[in-house]
Amino acid sequence: MTQTIAPRLRTLVLLLLAAACALLAGAGPASAHAALTGSDPREGAVVDKAPAQVSLTFSESVSMDDDSLRVLDPRGERVDDGKPSGTGGATYSVKLHAGLPDGTYTVTYQVVSADSHPVAGAYTFSVGAPSETSVAVSGQSAGGGFVGGLYGVGRYVSYTGFAVLVGGAAFVLACWPRGSGVRVLQRVVVSGWLALTAATLLLLLLRGSYTGSGRFADVFDLNLLGEVLQTKPGAALVSRLLLLAAAALFIAVLFGAYDKREDEEKRDLTFGLAVGGSVVAAGLAATWAMSEHASVGLQAGLAMPVDVVHLIAVATWLGGLTALLVALYRGPADTPVPALAVRRFSRVAFGSVIALVVTGTYQSWRQLGSWTAFTDTRYGQLLLVKIGLVAVLVGVAHFSRRWTAQLAEAAPAVAGAAAARRAEKGAGKASTKASAKASGTASAKAGTKASGTASAKAGTKASGNAKVAQKASGTTKGSGTAKGTGTAKGSGGSPRAAQLARQRAAVDAARQKRQRDADPNRFGLRRSVLAEAGIAVVLLVVTTVLTQTEPGRTEEEAKAAGGSSAAASAPSTGAVTLDMPFDTGAQNGKGVVRVELDPARVGANDMHLYVERPDGTAFDLPEVKVALTQKAKSIGPLPVAPDHITTGHWSASGVQIPMAGDWEVAVTVRTSDIDQVTISKNTQIG
Repeated sequence: MTQTIAPRLRTLVLLLLAAACALLAGAGPASAHAALTGSDPREGAVVDKAPAQVSLTFSESVSMDDDSLRVLDPRGERVDDGKPSGTGGATYSVKLHAGLPDGTYTVTYQVVSADSHPVAGAYTFSVGAPSETSVAVSGQSAGGGFVGGLYGVGRYVSYTGFAVLVGGAAFVLACWPRGSGVRVLQRVVVSGWLALTAATLLLLLLRGSYTGSGRFADVFDLNLLGEVLQTKPGAALVSRLLLLAAAALFIAVLFGAYDKREDEEKRDLTFGLAVGGSVVAAGLAATWAMSEHASVGLQAGLAMPVDVVHLIAVATWLGGLTALLVALYRGPADTPVPALAVRRFSRVAFGSVIALVVTGTYQSWRQLGSWTAFTDTRYGQLLLVKIGLVAVLVGVAHFSRRWTAQLAEAAPAVAGAAAARRAEKGAGKASTKASAKASGTASAKAGTKASGTASAKAGTKASGNAKVAQKASGTTKGSGTAKGTGTAKGSGGSPRAAQLARQRAAVDAARQKRQRDADPNRFGLRRSVLAEAGIAVVLLVVTTVLTQTEPGRTEEEAKAAGGSSAAASAPSTGAVTLDMPFDTGAQNGKGVVRVELDPARVGANDMHLYVERPDGTAFDLPEVKVALTQKAKSIGPLPVAPDHITTGHWSASGVQIPMAGDWEVAVTVRTSDIDQVTISKNTQIG
C-alpha cells in the first residue's frame, strides 16, 4: 500500500509545483497600483492653443524623477522642461516650451507608486488639429522583461524563505524542543535564512532597474543603487538584511546552546528565545507591511499591523508544515517525531488559520471595496483562487488532525511494545552472561584437573628420561611461538570488528525505519502532510502574484475615471442637431423644434433653437425652456433660458456641460396660456 500511494502523492506534488511555476511565468509585469485618474489636457483632446503645462492625477501619491513625465512632439523630441512637480494631492505637472506648433503630442509617464510598484503609460492630445506622429504609445509598461521576471522570482523566494525560517523555528521551539538536535530540521531553518537573505540582496540590486530602464546592465550601477537606498522600498530591504543578522544569532543559539541544555535548563531559555524570535519575526514582516499594499490607501495605520499578523500566521502555518514534512520523511529512524509534537503543531496551525481568516477578511474588504470586485477585477479573481486554496488546505489539515489523534492513541501501545523489546533484550544479555560465567567455571575446573594429571605424568616421564625432558622443553618453546602467532592474528581482527559494528548499526537503523514507516497511522499522517505542502506551494505563488496586482478598489476607481475621461476627451464631431416634433393639442399647437448644440462637448457650448410649423414656416411661441439631464450620474436637470433673437429663433451662449456622456435634452414649448408640452431626446456629448 505504501509503495502504491507514495508515488501518486509525489506525482500530485510535482503537478502542483508545475502549476505554481506556470502561474509565476504567466504573472507578467507588475500591475499598476497607482492608477491614472485624470489628465489635463485629457487623452485625445483637441485644444485650440498649446497649453502651458501638462498635469497628471493618480489615485495615490507617486515618486518621480526628471524623466518620469515627458511630452514629445510629432517627431519624438521632448518639449517639456524635464522638472515635474507636485501641484497638490496626487497631481503632478510639467511645464511645456512656449510657442508649440499645431499637431499631435504624446505624454509618457513612468513613476513608482507609494506601495513600491512601477506604473507606466502614455496617451496623446492635439493642438489645433490631429496630425501624424512618429511616437508609438502602445506597449508602454513597467516592471516587465527579464529583470521583471527575476524580480518576481526574488519576491517569491523571499516569501518562501521567510515562511520556512519563521515557521521552522517556531515548530522546534513550540512543538518539538528535542528537534533542535535533529540535523534535517537544522538544515530546513538555515535554508530558509539563506533563501531570504539571498533573495533580499537580489531584490536590492534589481530594484533600480526594475522601476527604471529595465536593463539588466543597470543592476551593477552603483549610482542607481545609491538612489534606491534613499527610497522607502530600499530602506525596507536594508532593514530586512539587518534583521536577518539578528535572526542568524537566534538560529545559532537555538541549534547550539539551546540544544545542549538539559530539559530543565531548556525551559528557562525557551522564554527568552520565544520573545526574541517573535520580535525578529515581527520586524521582518514589517519590512513588507511598511513598503507595500498595507502602507497606502484606506486605514493604513491599522492595515500595517494587521498585515504583520497575517504574514506571521502564514509563516507559522506553512513553515511549520514544511518542518513537519521534512521530519516525517527525512528524520532519523531513532528519533521519530513524537505524537505530542504533532498535536502541539495541530493546535498552533489551528490558531494560525483563525488569525488568517480574521486578518484576511479585513484585507479583502480594504482592497476590494465591493462584492462585484471579486469577479470584475483581476485582484478579486486571484483572491477567490486564494480563498479556495485555503479552504482545500484546511480540509486536508482536518484529515491530518484525524491521523494525529490516531497516532496519539497508538503511541502508548507502541511505547509498551518497545519497552518489552528492551526488557527482553536485556534479559537475553543477562542469560548470555550467566551462561558464559558457568561455562568459564567448568572449563577452569576441568583445566586444573587436566593440568595436575599432565604434570604428574610429565614429571614421571622426565625423571626416567632426560632427553625426553629436553625435547619437551623444545616443544614448549614452539608452543610459545605459536601463541605469539595467535596474538598477532587477534590484533589484526580489530578493524574487522569495527566494520561489523557499523554494519549492525546500519541494519538496526534500516529495521527501525521499516518499523516506523510500517505504522499505518504515521504513514497516513505523512501522506496528508505531503498533500498540504503541495497545496501550500501553489498558495504562496498566488499570494506573491496578488502582491504584484492592482487592488480591486483602485482598479474600479480607475475604470470609472477612465471611462468618463475617455468620453470627455473624444474629439468633437461638430454641432449636434436634434429635431423634435411637438403637439400641444390646441389649434395651431403643432410644430417642430430644432435644437443645435455647438461644439457638443464638455465645457462652454452655443445653443440655438428654431421653431417651425409643419409647413416649414417659422413662428414665435409665448415661451420656450430647455433643460439638460444626465441620469446615469444623477446630474441635472440643468436649466437653460435662451434669448429670443428673431421670429422662430432663440439662442443661448456659454451653456456649460460638466461631463461627457449620454445627455437628455428636454424642451418645454408653450403655445398659449394653458397649452404646453415637454418633449425630449437623448444625445451623446463628449
